[in-house]
Amino acid sequence: MIPAASLSMQPRRWQLAWRDAVRDPRELLGLLGLDALAARVPEAACAQFPLRVPRSFVARMRHGDPADPLLRQVLPLDDELRPVPGFDLDAVGDAAARAGRGLIRKYRGRALLVATGSCAVHCRYCFRRHFPYAEETAAAGGWHDAVAAIAADSGIDEVILSGGDPLSLATAKLGELTRALAPLAHVKRLRIHTRLPIVLPERVDEELVGWIATLPWPVTVVVHANHGNEFDADVDAAMLRLRATGATLLNQAVLLRGVNDSLDALAALSERGFEAGVLPYYLHQLDRVAGAAHFEVDDARALALHAALRDHLPGYLVPRLVREVAGDGSKRPL
Repeated sequence: MIPAASLSMQPRRWQLAWRDAVRDPRELLGLLGLDALAARVPEAACAQFPLRVPRSFVARMRHGDPADPLLRQVLPLDDELRPVPGFDLDAVGDAAARAGRGLIRKYRGRALLVATGSCAVHCRYCFRRHFPYAEETAAAGGWHDAVAAIAADSGIDEVILSGGDPLSLATAKLGELTRALAPLAHVKRLRIHTRLPIVLPERVDEELVGWIATLPWPVTVVVHANHGNEFDADVDAAMLRLRATGATLLNQAVLLRGVNDSLDALAALSERGFEAGVLPYYLHQLDRVAGAAHFEVDDARALALHAALRDHLPGYLVPRLVREVAGDGSKRPL
């Protein structure tokens, strides 16, 4: 018989799926019957920001379609290597808002905790693709610096777990963090920003939902899907498990050229997410991070799409169109 202690050390299903992610662009293209695209995948782009995508997410891509909206989000292209004025390494002013190791303070009452630099998928438009995670991860030192900074500021009433992706961490590690935060009476809400329930729905396992259900604060889980095709039966089941904890589920998306810059795509995203129990929250204009200029949709087009979406859907299915501007006290509505 295998001892219980040994069983507890076995990798969980989601961790095995994480390790089995596709990391070679040529393998990804081969799986999709798109080998001819390999010439457009430069080694320099992969070296700067490596490919990582779970196989279950690849399975949702359309075979033989080079314009598939899910593929476009993850495939490194030579477009990323073109320098474009106005696209910088720190697109949203994270460095200037640093409030301690792994802690970012931009908005009144809220503190964003960079829980980890890891993520199950590397989105090519990621605004933190150049973030210095090695020096700025709050988990270092057992969360001591980040928790001490939050404890010292009674004006913080909401803690936001971000990254990377906070659900990249083992649930036991997340529990270590929330136990450290629990004695802080001025913290009233917890928010979790995560893409894992979308790209790796196996992550929403019994242990994770048990942790969320026992947290002492109202919890909001903000997931990140940009296209309706990112939802499938496994994602629906993950959303159902999250809802059963009592958490509020919201979705934030990024407006991306060639991915969701049409009325049909945006409407389908809101409707499909709602079917899974997720309300639209934000539709972000692209953060102007170096390497992502080919995804940008100009403001005039963004505003026209948002107006058409308002005419097409009930108000509760229309996300707020916003841009993050370094130094602003909130997201800036367009």
